[in-house]
Amino acid sequence: MKGSAPRLLAWGTCLGLLFPSLLALAAGAPLPPPRSEQGNLLYDGIPEPDSAVSAPLAQYLESREASFLSWLADGSLLISTRFGDSEQLHRVRAPQGARTQLTFLREPVRGAAASPLDADQLVYLQDQGGDENTQLYLRQISDGSTRRLTDGKSLNGLPVWSNDGKRVAFLSNARDGAAYDIYVADTSTAGTPRLVAGGASQSFQVQDWSYDDAKLLIINELSASESSLSVLDLASGHLTQLEPQPQRKQPLSVSRARFSRDGRGVYFVSTHDGEFAELRYTDLYTQASRAVAPQSRWDVEELELSRDGHYLAYTLNEAGVSRVVVHDLGNQSDLLLPPLPPGALVGRLGFDPGGTRLALNVESAQAPRDVYVYELAAQPTLVRWTQSELGPLNAATLVPAERFSYPTWDHVGTQPRQIPAFRYRPRSPGPHPVLIDLHGGPESQYRPGWSAFTQYLVNELGYMVIAPNVRGSSGYGRSYLALDDGKLREDAVRDIGSLLVWIDLQKDLDRGNVVVMGGSYGGYLALASLVHYSDRLAGGVDVVGISNFVTFLEKTSAYRRQQRRAEYGDERDPAMRAFLQRISPLGNAASIRKPLLIVQGLNDPRVPASESEQMLWRIRSGGGEAWYLAAKDEGHGFRKKGNRDAYLQTLVNFLAHLRQTALGAPAPGP
Repeated sequence: MKGSAPRLLAWGTCLGLLFPSLLALAAGAPLPPPRSEQGNLLYDGIPEPDSAVSAPLAQYLESREASFLSWLADGSLLISTRFGDSEQLHRVRAPQGARTQLTFLREPVRGAAASPLDADQLVYLQDQGGDENTQLYLRQISDGSTRRLTDGKSLNGLPVWSNDGKRVAFLSNARDGAAYDIYVADTSTAGTPRLVAGGASQSFQVQDWSYDDAKLLIINELSASESSLSVLDLASGHLTQLEPQPQRKQPLSVSRARFSRDGRGVYFVSTHDGEFAELRYTDLYTQASRAVAPQSRWDVEELELSRDGHYLAYTLNEAGVSRVVVHDLGNQSDLLLPPLPPGALVGRLGFDPGGTRLALNVESAQAPRDVYVYELAAQPTLVRWTQSELGPLNAATLVPAERFSYPTWDHVGTQPRQIPAFRYRPRSPGPHPVLIDLHGGPESQYRPGWSAFTQYLVNELGYMVIAPNVRGSSGYGRSYLALDDGKLREDAVRDIGSLLVWIDLQKDLDRGNVVVMGGSYGGYLALASLVHYSDRLAGGVDVVGISNFVTFLEKTSAYRRQQRRAEYGDERDPAMRAFLQRISPLGNAASIRKPLLIVQGLNDPRVPASESEQMLWRIRSGGGEAWYLAAKDEGHGFRKKGNRDAYLQTLVNFLAHLRQTALGAPAPGP
């Protein structure tokens, strides 16, 4: 009897996989191809790929990007880029200079920060298999020696170096696995990090050290629309909150913050009392607060201050495209900057140690991410430091992202509400099949950055790719962000229904071949769209998506649960639980009558694999068709090139299967 339990478990697993197939057979549906494993990838119900269909994809997947992470103390750049299967750290000493690889790890590096004073020292972040339990490692560049600073099992955030280069501050859930506390580690000793701020249900994030390294700026994020900014005195442990929430007309949200170099005040990005995030300054002694930048109908996003306090740089998100502003704090004027490439998205700003160069990540729908630097001395110039490869692609064939909007089902005043969106239009004549690409979040925004796969869909397969920012998306004001909260959740799904109506009216689009695809919360939207609009869709793709809000909230990692309840509702409340069960795709899976591709990282701490597996079981139990691709060494999405290539190849074959099915041709089989 000693070995009976494992044998019973194995038999239970086999029966669990076999039972839906038996039900499908009884319902008259063909049996799906058998489950198989190839390395770390699990293929379930997926036919053998058609090489004629997927062969052209390979050349698109060879493009490469470069991301700015930090300036090194000697004026060189620390970047991440991929030369093998995953992104690793590299050093670039001059514009267009060689990329010297610094790390050679199996897992991708998830972030890094270089010491402000020692050009030989940096701290980087890495997890295992996408589990997001990122650890901090101190690395000496010259000899490659590495020392782990954290406990090896908790989740830890990107470190912020003290100005004297002796300590790093970072968030961690090491204390209880649920709250984000703040720790400080001394990089010169082998001691354990010191807890400096923490508490039940806190979600702290480090922003900056004061110039004398005596204080920290900390954001406590309660939800996507509510967070507070505080100053932590490291000697006493006292937290002083700026602009306390009880004094606000509506909840305050803070996203970025920096100490002024004279120690007197704080610059920060906040929604304050308006619709959009603005740049503000608060005097720490008088508590007087004022706007720094003119009022705008767009959000301020990135924020950085030069080490000498001379320049303040920030970005504006103008309908999904970025604009950079560099403000001279001495004469209170904005510099006249050379323009960025058309359609540019800008991420991660950083001043060099001398304060005269500003590095930034720049990408667009037609160009991979690269690192540019604004030289600010005298007449500002824009210098490109990295030149990433398109692979064998011809840049002239790449299509731009076109911004447009479509009317939805409700009104603003007397006019139909407009849903902002982007589309990628094939140059070939229509009518074109359509792929609707739904972003996650939901407190996020589709922005037209580089996607080699989108270019492949448009140029090689002739798809019109449409990416809507349905209600609940960020970037369009706090009122728009709140339109899908709580029991308004399905209003966002109705926005997708309105998009399908719009597609029906376009003569250049094939209304009979529309596919919906989304990841994470976008996966929920894809599943919900199939529930409500199966008769108007050819099929759907669900990547690490939520299939049941109740089981998701109960099983997502503890450190995320409270924030997710603030967005979706608290499943512990009986009325809300009943509502969440009612709108969840899992309970309505019988309405899904079109093929579905489900993709899942088995180490996902956000949307656990059980969300995908229970949806797979339910679809097949009802006689429906579902393909399932899972990776043992991935989490919330596929980060390793080999896995991602396999996923995209599977997706291409799934789309070919949908088109053949729509034409009445036999589907490809093993």
